[in-house]
Amino acid sequence: MNSKLVAAVAALAVVLSAPAARAQAFINVLTGGTSGVYYPLGVAIGKIFSDNIPDVKTQVQATKASVENLILLQQGRGEIAFSLGDSLKAAWEGDEEAGFKSKLDKLRTIGAIYPNYIQIIATADSGIKTLADLKGKSLSVGAPKSGTELNSRAILAAAGLSYKDMGKVEYLPFAESVDLMKNRQLNATLQSAGLGVASLKDLSTSTEISVVSVPKEVVDKIGAPFKSVIIPANTYTGQDKDVPTAAVINYLVTSSAVSDDLAYQMTKLIYESLPDLANAHAAGKEIKLENAATGSPVPLHPGAIRYYKEKGLIK
Repeated sequence: MNSKLVAAVAALAVVLSAPAARAQAFINVLTGGTSGVYYPLGVAIGKIFSDNIPDVKTQVQATKASVENLILLQQGRGEIAFSLGDSLKAAWEGDEEAGFKSKLDKLRTIGAIYPNYIQIIATADSGIKTLADLKGKSLSVGAPKSGTELNSRAILAAAGLSYKDMGKVEYLPFAESVDLMKNRQLNATLQSAGLGVASLKDLSTSTEISVVSVPKEVVDKIGAPFKSVIIPANTYTGQDKDVPTAAVINYLVTSSAVSDDLAYQMTKLIYESLPDLANAHAAGKEIKLENAATGSPVPLHPGAIRYYKEKGLIK
């Protein structure tokens, strides 16, 4: 009997200690490819969380970016993710053509961050200088149904082009597209990313490039959430002039399954650690608290609303 009692007490002790073991929060940060902007910013955010939220374990996951990230959030396989605004809108509406078989109703926004610039870069020897010059040439448009690929479709359509007009279409991540261009196996790549993205910096230092303009009239045909912007001269080696293009705002997104308290902590830490994000990547310099609570096609998480009310951004 004594041995049975001891075993029972030991078993009870394990049961009672289990909640304490489960008390540790887990945050999976969903990013993008390692050569893009989402990943280094995601690594910085993961460190900010692990350094400042007690009993939290963080993981930073490289993904195919926006579309995959939003699907993973809906499935409960991530706590915070990066997404382009047009992908977020498509997910909320359940746009099947964009890769969403049904409405992703668990999505909630943490806040707006920096704009993604549509950067169409061609090798100088391809002869591509305008959107019309892409006809008959090879173009990489991003991973299938990624945020970048959705942007590619929108830009080409507004310019009166389609994938059928291309000589060849490649569905490749940023780094792989650049590798093909270096080896003269690809004429151009469209990359939707923050300015100074590592893949294009790498390309421009080793290969003579042409930065293709997306004129304002093309951007205006697409409309919101796209807007007309400028890629400043000298963003990339050999780019000596400002180049007009389109931009789409990025968002940090979470899910309704994340507690109000954790969402509040994540929001507060992100927007009160902007110098750390600027150090992680140049795109981080464009994240502004005053813009954080604006423009999302998806409702803000209650935890984020609490923080924005404290800062006077929401009444």
